[in-house]
Amino acid sequence: MAWVDAVATSDIEEEDLIRFDHGGKTFAIYHSPDGAFFCTDGKCTHEDVHLEDGLVMEYEIECPKHNAAFDYRTGEALRAPACINLNTYPVKVEGDRVFIDI
Repeated sequence: MAWVDAVATSDIEEEDLIRFDHGGKTFAIYHSPDGAFFCTDGKCTHEDVHLEDGLVMEYEIECPKHNAAFDYRTGEALRAPACINLNTYPVKVEGDRVFIDI
């Protein structure tokens, strides 16, 4: 695994996410209401749908297709139809840049 410079902190508003593609894989990077940043796989585990158009509220991401929900801090599937958790990735902030360990 290696730290990858993904986005600027200012690129993601609080309670929102941004899609980040790297090495043939899609990730979702979130800016939580307490100012922290998190990263998960960028596609729902139920239907392989990109999460970038999903609704972020508090610490949850809701899939735009069937409304499955996940806690983006842990990847835990919170609501059906998803029953498989999202993978999560370590995040660090240096200056105004967000790095993910992938």
